[in-house]
Amino acid sequence: MLTAITGINWGDEGKGRMVDLLSSDYDVVVRYQGGNNVGHTVVNERGKFILNLLPSGILRSDVVNVIGNGVVVDIKHLSEEMNKLKAAGIEITPANLKISDRAIIVMPYHVQMDCLEEERLLDAKYGSTRRGIAPVYGDKYMKKGLRMGELLDSKEDLKKRLEGIIDYKNLMIEKGYGQDKISFDEMWAYLEEYGTIAKEFVCDTGLFLNKAAKEGKNIMFEAQLGALRDIDFGIYPYTSSSSSIAAYAPIGSGVPNLKLDLSIGIMKAYSTCVGEGPFTAEMFGDEAEELRKSGNEYGAATGRPRRVGGFDVLASRYGVMCQGADEIALTKLDVLSYLDQIPVCVGYEFEGERLDHFPIGEKLFKATPVYEYKKGWNKDISDCKKLEDLPQEAIDYIKYIEEAVDCKIKYVSVGAQREQYIVMP
Repeated sequence: MLTAITGINWGDEGKGRMVDLLSSDYDVVVRYQGGNNVGHTVVNERGKFILNLLPSGILRSDVVNVIGNGVVVDIKHLSEEMNKLKAAGIEITPANLKISDRAIIVMPYHVQMDCLEEERLLDAKYGSTRRGIAPVYGDKYMKKGLRMGELLDSKEDLKKRLEGIIDYKNLMIEKGYGQDKISFDEMWAYLEEYGTIAKEFVCDTGLFLNKAAKEGKNIMFEAQLGALRDIDFGIYPYTSSSSSIAAYAPIGSGVPNLKLDLSIGIMKAYSTCVGEGPFTAEMFGDEAEELRKSGNEYGAATGRPRRVGGFDVLASRYGVMCQGADEIALTKLDVLSYLDQIPVCVGYEFEGERLDHFPIGEKLFKATPVYEYKKGWNKDISDCKKLEDLPQEAIDYIKYIEEAVDCKIKYVSVGAQREQYIVMP
């Protein structure tokens, strides 16, 4: 079984929690795109963990975890993240963590360029996490990136590659942004220190995954962010720099020859968004702050307050289509338990026109939300174990969303703990 776990909306839907939950049925968990620019939060019997680079399956001792070629790897951050988990008693060895030799390395100059560009843009900034993600993906496609596999090459060859890249980068750093030149010696020392730690995990993940698939292993592909942050299909240019859709999973993992059997979309019972860009369903004022506090909506990687709104029908239906979702895991239903009336964005308006599909361009940037309110249940549901335990109003809300996005809801999360969920009949 090859399964993709992806986000339906703007990211932060609770993918890490669902990967941790469902990974008990899988032999391998793969991260196939993105970098350390967002966090997947998992709460289990060992505590609360925020994972930026490592697949969420790392918290299960019997799961092999893969960082695919579509991921960009900050080797310093990777080292620090592994050390935190090891301190919590999580074992990490080349047997349970494998990093693609084709994955691109995030260097300090990528982070520097990310920050410089955001500062140059001022009020027109894209809302970057300033972790070097856009510059490193740019270098990948300019053929100016360093691959993880090059850490295994001779020092002479790696030094020669690094020298050529730094000469190129200094054209922009020094003559473009007016900053001091990048120091080759500092960059080499960085690779020596953190590359030495990372390189023992480097291998051909395509060979490993193809062998696992032939042996009938169950493989889960874990996405970062959501469909609306995809570089092609998201709210461009306020997107990530990678492809966060399920169809990219085999490619970003090193097995473009394999095909998915199942796509599970993760979707919140309301809407959240971190960073800049159009967010038509956004709510403001006291109503928004109350929802933000109830859901503890602050970025796992950045700590930034998330923008919040009611469930967005148009955006979610579009996300379901982009992800080719076969079924949905609906998260954070319990967060809405304080409401008598639940806000739902049922459509958009643009210059007097009612839109019935998720738009791009001017329509998306200038659209206003059309809100309706559904009856709330106004009671704690965190102890509910099966559908019939839920108040009728909560069941009605689930059924409404299921019909609105035209996709079966299979799982419903009613709390942050690993076992606080309901499997729908």
